[in-house]
Amino acid sequence: MLKLLGSLCILGGGVMARYYHFAAHRRKRDTLSDLLSALRRMAETVRMARTPLPALLDTLAVNCTSDAAAFFAGAADAARHGEVLPDIWRNLAQSLPLDKGDMAAVVSLGSSLQGDEETVCKAVSAVAYQLAKSVEETERKRPEEEKRATALWFSAAALLVILLI
Repeated sequence: MLKLLGSLCILGGGVMARYYHFAAHRRKRDTLSDLLSALRRMAETVRMARTPLPALLDTLAVNCTSDAAAFFAGAADAARHGEVLPDIWRNLAQSLPLDKGDMAAVVSLGSSLQGDEETVCKAVSAVAYQLAKSVEETERKRPEEEKRATALWFSAAALLVILLI
């Protein structure tokens, strides 16, 4: 009876680990999608409305989920208080749950936001293009990765159960 209870606990732990693994990947995908969408809106707004940067970043923060919203809201707050935007942008971007390449692209955008309209639009478009490729690649690999992760977690849990019995 005790072995059965232990086995169920281990299998439950495997299921929970799988759930947390998928939740972390979902958070990363959602943040990446939100950033991509926000940067596209940012480029359009810079071209068409010429909105001041703090107001623009606040608007972007409203339409995003938690990680991207915190990123844009923090940048807007820093810009309103006159802080150096590239430094704040870099610090905030490093807290986002992104791959190193995507994070480097977002970090590099911070230094380009202080130029003229054309420079800002080019930089935002370049980063949006890179993030779009990353979103596409992530979605393409997603089914295979989910199968592999599920097999890994359940195999590990089953191995531990077999070793206990």
